[in-house]
Amino acid sequence: MPPTSILQFGTSRFLQAHIDLFVSEAMDQGQDAGPITVVQSSGDPARLHRLKGLVGNYTVRIEGLINGEKVQQQVQVRSVARALSTVTDWDDVTRIFVQEAEFVVSNTGDAGYLPQPADTGETFDQAMSYPAKLLWLLRARFDAGARPIQIMPMELIANNGTELKQRVATLAANDPAVFRDWLQNDVRWVNSLVDRIVSEPLEPAGAIAEPYALWAIEDQADLRLPCQHPAIQVVPSLAEIEALKLFVLNLGHTFLADRWLTAQGADDVLVRQMVGDPDTLAALQAVLQNEVRPAFVAANQTAAFDAYVATTLDRFANPFLDHRIADIAQNHSQKVARRIKAMLDWATTKGDLSGKPILTAIVARNTEMTQ
Repeated sequence: MPPTSILQFGTSRFLQAHIDLFVSEAMDQGQDAGPITVVQSSGDPARLHRLKGLVGNYTVRIEGLINGEKVQQQVQVRSVARALSTVTDWDDVTRIFVQEAEFVVSNTGDAGYLPQPADTGETFDQAMSYPAKLLWLLRARFDAGARPIQIMPMELIANNGTELKQRVATLAANDPAVFRDWLQNDVRWVNSLVDRIVSEPLEPAGAIAEPYALWAIEDQADLRLPCQHPAIQVVPSLAEIEALKLFVLNLGHTFLADRWLTAQGADDVLVRQMVGDPDTLAALQAVLQNEVRPAFVAANQTAAFDAYVATTLDRFANPFLDHRIADIAQNHSQKVARRIKAMLDWATTKGDLSGKPILTAIVARNTEMTQ
């Protein structure tokens, strides 16, 4: 088996339709990319059949809208050469991490990052959190010669590379200074933001995903990419992309949820059905253009905003995606605070003092409900 330059922690359908697909398409184009060893770090026996199904070839169905036109296609993903589990294959995982890996990617979810009692144990324990398991692997690589390596977490955590670095460094507080210096200066920790709606799994492996995909990677000295792909963007800072995602896509979802809650709509209403209603679509477009856009104009992001809104409306109208408003409306008041109230505050910091009566009213109404 050829060396696998990418070691991936996580087996989610998101990863299958995101980086695994990107690397596969890059390999098909003749790029020196991959292949990938996928590692199941949770130890969940119910997912073992999916783990085995990743190796060799699996299908991703792309379904949605691009510029208002329906797109349906099937992609065969061939980038996964090996699938292992930290429960049964820890020695193999360690060997590949030490001898083969140039890139480590992960999407272990919030649960994977939660500190565990086992994290400070003197021997490896499957019950450890992902940062603790990663520390054990980094120790082994350091002891074997300390070759540099690039760590690229993809969890939806702000400044995920910096956060993972800090968690590993905290766990390594009692390690020798020379090792801690290597962690600080020779291991490259990368911040990134990922986005793609992957709506359903296929069996035994594979997924159904929308056409839109993004892996925004924050630039830094000596940054390397696992592959070249149209969905991969290297940016000076993630702040602009984070603002677009939070204050257009996420805010738009929460605006629709607030409208649905106010009307006491049926539980089975879908996002695409709401934006298929002319009055609701017009209301959403008016809020985005009249109340959100001035903030992005003030932030010198006008062109990026306009393009992102067009893409977002296509994503909302995806005729193949059953995205329930009732799901989006969960924890609604907290989402209003994080998405709408935060946008109002952000607009002020950018110098946009224009009136935003609809969004202000949503914030006021939901603030009253939580008091």
